[in-house]
Amino acid sequence: MIVVPSIEDLMAACTASAVHLEMRDGYMRDDPRFIAWQEHTLDLSAMTEAERPWLAVVASTTQRGVAVCRARIVSEPISDYVRFEHDLTSANEASGELVRWLPRRQATSIALPGNDFWLFDGTVLLLNHFDGDGNFIDHELVRDPEVIKLCATAFEAVWGRAIPHEEYRPV
Repeated sequence: MIVVPSIEDLMAACTASAVHLEMRDGYMRDDPRFIAWQEHTLDLSAMTEAERPWLAVVASTTQRGVAVCRARIVSEPISDYVRFEHDLTSANEASGELVRWLPRRQATSIALPGNDFWLFDGTVLLLNHFDGDGNFIDHELVRDPEVIKLCATAFEAVWGRAIPHEEYRPV
């Protein structure tokens, strides 16, 4: 059995790029931050690093010169969860992460893998597995060069078509 390192460890080991492709219209809808956002009680400007530790991981990674890029394929009109993600994304970008959005209709001609993934330095592939409701199940480390190539090619195609966060206007 392959031991799967944490995303934090993979980011720490990364030297050039960490790219992430998200293709679902909702994740972990029981997240307390998402629920607070839905109830209009989440103050994004008051969120601390402790509440979003991912931002510190991204900042330390990008400060080392590693490009951290996230592409999201989204259905339009977007779901409430994607609108929530869109509202949080400015903080991701402030920490150095680059984020782009691709309307699903524009992804039809792209060969896409069946799962969201992280690809580190173009050689280490981490698949993210979720259940039908968007709840995280586990990660899978993949070493198959053909699968890595598929994911790298898919990300590049999505990234090339996707709209930068500051230009994307959710429908």
